[in-house]
Amino acid sequence: MKKKYEIVGFSPQYVEAFKELNLEWIENFFEPEEIDLKMLSNPQQSFIDSGGAIILVIVDDLAVGCCGLLKHSDAIYEISKMAVTPSYQDLGLGRVMLHHILKTAKDLGATQIEIMSNTILEPAIGLYKSVGFFEIPLTSDAYARGNISLRLDLLKFD
Repeated sequence: MKKKYEIVGFSPQYVEAFKELNLEWIENFFEPEEIDLKMLSNPQQSFIDSGGAIILVIVDDLAVGCCGLLKHSDAIYEISKMAVTPSYQDLGLGRVMLHHILKTAKDLGATQIEIMSNTILEPAIGLYKSVGFFEIPLTSDAYARGNISLRLDLLKFD
């Protein structure tokens, strides 16, 4: 990645960017679901207040990527709402965010990370598997579009 980027934690100034980045990819492949709209309308409550986190990638003062971390228990967290705007895809920002959010999860005490996704999102699934995620039976029916769940044992991740 030649352009300089910065990873920042969530603050209220990024509410709209977080929502727009996620609706952009969701609407490209699916229809937003009620759970999406609820989480995106109040990311502070959905992610931060419950013990999770949100990070954003900033390039030239513009949020071009984001990733949320949901806390399910002291040991288990879920990556949710990871997005990179199309004009910044294929630059490695997804991998940078993924490594950053995994470190954040470890710092919060997580020992396992889960992801629910859809197999049509092949680049994302490939990215997750490249860092050690493996397929497990579906862990939730929270999303109608979810047809694959993946897990990473953070104790084995550096």
